Amino acid sequence: MSFRNKVEYILKHNQWIMRCFTCLGSLFFRFVGLFVRVDRTLILFCSYSGKFYNDSPRKIYEFMINDERCKDFQFVWALRNPDEVLIPGECKRVRIDTWKYFVTALKAGVWVTNVNIERGLKFKRKQQFYLNTWHGTSVNWVGNAVAGRNDFKWDYVDAFCYSGEYEKEFIKRDFLVTDEHLLPSGLPRNDDLYETDEKRIERIKHTLNIPLTKKVILYAPTWRESNDNGLSCNITPPIHIEKWKDYLGDQFILIFRTHHNTKQMLGISFNDFVIDGSDYPDVNDLLVIADFLITDYSCIMMDYCILGKPFIEFGYDYDDYSKTRGFYFDLDKEIPSHILRTEEEVLRYIVDSDYDEECRKAELFRQKHVEYGGNATKMCVDAILSGINQIR
Repeated sequence: MSFRNKVEYILKHNQWIMRCFTCLGSLFFRFVGLFVRVDRTLILFCSYSGKFYNDSPRKIYEFMINDERCKDFQFVWALRNPDEVLIPGECKRVRIDTWKYFVTALKAGVWVTNVNIERGLKFKRKQQFYLNTWHGTSVNWVGNAVAGRNDFKWDYVDAFCYSGEYEKEFIKRDFLVTDEHLLPSGLPRNDDLYETDEKRIERIKHTLNIPLTKKVILYAPTWRESNDNGLSCNITPPIHIEKWKDYLGDQFILIFRTHHNTKQMLGISFNDFVIDGSDYPDVNDLLVIADFLITDYSCIMMDYCILGKPFIEFGYDYDDYSKTRGFYFDLDKEIPSHILRTEEEVLRYIVDSDYDEECRKAELFRQKHVEYGGNATKMCVDAILSGINQIR
């Protein structure tokens, strides 16, 4: 694990250090802000703390560079490795967590992110418009609901995306986002899940060298907390690939995709039956071609249910996980597959279930948990343009 990740782990797990860092750092950059003028035409984008050029901030950026209303804006992307990322359009890049980054954040009239801009600090000014898309419709507790966390107070976020009434109340409670700043848009990253067809599926399968005759299972678990004080976040699912191949190999291809916080999924070897999809650039492509999604407590199930296809709750460590990370609803009751604790249960579910009936259940789940979406990107851009025109 990198030095940066180690520092982030220490800050997250030591409240005294976090408070000192937040207090002193915030005071410092508020002071620096006295000498930096806000530029209303400058927009700063950041996704997953600078790890990637992806997700909802990318969708918003690529919409804006093709929108005539935005022709006079300047765009900056904050990245950990800015020289290694290809970005279309005219934009500048800045390495996150540098002096230049924080000055840019102080100067930018608009912030667009799916995690945070201030890196745990608090220095946003009234002349700045802050759009936070967040990065998923949560299943497990987030924000101040997480044990040991009470540092989320996002009442100054100007627009915060949400996908349904299900999550509205816990966003207000656990992030302290105010009601008037909630944007019922869904996630921009999911807009293209509402428009898909067979030609797209064929194109993606061809790119991944998957025969059109094969069905696809996507296994995408969430991350687990580090057991070695932040040195790694690897997981080892209790599965035996040869058994899976014997059960499913004639009909299916299995794609593994790790969470971006997970460095490695141990015990997995890739071959003609098992594909490594962790570095594939667009997770939506994998969702589109998947006939089944296997996950655990990841919000990816909320994205996938938009497609109305069956998803499986493989909760092999449910008892332990639920003790440290609570859930916003009873997974065993509301998720169509219920909690499956063993690989045998998962395999039998895939082989024996009535596919059409499971699709119907997934659609009912979507109606309850993901009410808004399909036009989120435009709604976010409209919110940005309206917001900066109101700020003086």
